[in-house]
Amino acid sequence: MSKKKVEQEKEIHYTKYEKARLLGSRALQLAMGAPFLLKISKEELERIRYNPMEIAKKEFEAGVIPITVKRLLPHER
Repeated sequence: MSKKKVEQEKEIHYTKYEKARLLGSRALQLAMGAPFLLKISKEELERIRYNPMEIAKKEFEAGVIPITVKRLLPHER
């Protein structure tokens, strides 16, 4: 298997609903005091005004959110 094909298999595409659920859940965790999963500078935090949703977006883009999505396939319904 080529390296390019392996990288494509690892890349997960989320629907807009899955993305909204992931970001909302992670933002709630951050608002409740969960530690950041990325190293974010103090200047960057001040720029985004410590907004949990913006921090969650950065974590999502980096692919470090520890939440999985379980999808039901059509034959499993």
